Amino acid sequence: MGTFSIWHWLIVLVIILLLFGRGKIPDLMGDLAKGIKSFKKGMSDDDNDATQTNKTVDHKPDETK
Repeated sequence: MGTFSIWHWLIVLVIILLLFGRGKIPDLMGDLAKGIKSFKKGMSDDDNDATQTNKTVDHKPDETK
């Protein structure tokens, strides 16, 4: 009951192939890879923007008359 035999995994694989088809799985993996790459690019862009925009500005209060 704790482990699955090779026949269980083969049946699961056949069901997945029937549901998604042969062409869908590579497309899904390609989309996943593109998503990961764009996420990493976005994170590095945020880091670059954060280091460039960390400038301090001295604030002088308005003089009231």
